Amino acid sequence: MATTISRIRVICTAPEGINLAVVKVETSQPGLYGLGCATFSYRYLTVKHLIETYLEPLLKGRSVEDIEELWQLMHQNGYWRNGPVENNAISGIDMALWDIKGKMAGMPLYQLFGGKVREAVAVYRHAEGRDIEELCDNIRRFQAMGITAIRCQCGGYGGDGYGRAPSTAPAGARPGVYLDSQKYIRDTVRLFEGIRTRLGDEVQLIHDVHERIAPAEAVQLASELEPYHLFFLEDPVPLEQLGWLRRIRERSSTPIAIGELFNNPSEWRALITERLIDYIRVHISQIGGLTPARKLQIFAEQFGVRTAWHGPGDMSPVAHAANVHIDLAASNFGIQEWSGIEPPNFVIQELRKQEGALLEVFDGLPEFRDGYVYPNDRPGLGVDINEEIARRYPCVDGVTVWTQTRKGDGSLQVP
Repeated sequence: MATTISRIRVICTAPEGINLAVVKVETSQPGLYGLGCATFSYRYLTVKHLIETYLEPLLKGRSVEDIEELWQLMHQNGYWRNGPVENNAISGIDMALWDIKGKMAGMPLYQLFGGKVREAVAVYRHAEGRDIEELCDNIRRFQAMGITAIRCQCGGYGGDGYGRAPSTAPAGARPGVYLDSQKYIRDTVRLFEGIRTRLGDEVQLIHDVHERIAPAEAVQLASELEPYHLFFLEDPVPLEQLGWLRRIRERSSTPIAIGELFNNPSEWRALITERLIDYIRVHISQIGGLTPARKLQIFAEQFGVRTAWHGPGDMSPVAHAANVHIDLAASNFGIQEWSGIEPPNFVIQELRKQEGALLEVFDGLPEFRDGYVYPNDRPGLGVDINEEIARRYPCVDGVTVWTQTRKGDGSLQVP
């Protein structure tokens, strides 16, 4: 008799102050369940509503083994497709079904993807600082942990924190995160010159533009950063201006990574086939989970594009584990962003924040050691959740302010 879906629940928790949504798919086989990540931190209640109101009735009683069939069913059932709310909802269920598949097979998920092509996953971390000296000190701390690729920023993504409009803005300009793109470009070029002068050429450097400058300015920045040999430049242009990547390619050899806002294949297909990017870094719940991410990874491999999946703090350890399982089996793996969810005995104490709470809620996290992340060999994704402890850390509702980014004249700029 086929094992079927008996219940689908969404567990919302915020052990680090970031809203997480974990989907639990329960089955007709007692004790057999799977977990998946449906985290859209800034719209998590909408995702929860979609899953429990529409997707659970659609899937209840269906076989857990038919992952591809169920993904396509969820994808087309609402008629309009490829939005972030729907994709995150689908992702939570899709990852949970893969988790169940691995448990039924008695294998960690990477085995179902063809087995390991590497023993562990190289990661990069984020170093920040109030000035160049503090930044370099933090880079050295990560180097001492065995990390060879480090993303570097000073003062956030090209602007100050959320607050009142600056005195240079027009009268009546609204509050927000105000950006000065030309100052940001000048400061960033000087920043990387300073890092290379102090630390040399051995460390691999990454920088995230976060789309916060005009596309023509992104061409300028990529060109001016070329002497500092970046590992890659991340998200230089917004989703709506991807055509500018061709101009960047013509003007600079700086490798380009992009994709954390992508929702559907029409956004990445031409970039990959025309080799306009070097790394694809989608947020895998944003594109619908493991099923489409695995297809994307294999597609990118055919064109020499490597993976660098999005791995921020606003995704659950379940999703981090999903990234790692794909990475282990992918010939075109490039590097993995890592937000520091490793167990405390492998963390420099002063770099930790509230990771103890995260480790209370989630068990079986991939293990960081000497610059690499290793999965456990439990069946499926290998991560579990303590629901009782998760309830101690409720999600926080409110208006998101960090995305309210503005140009000098007060008009909105994509964040």
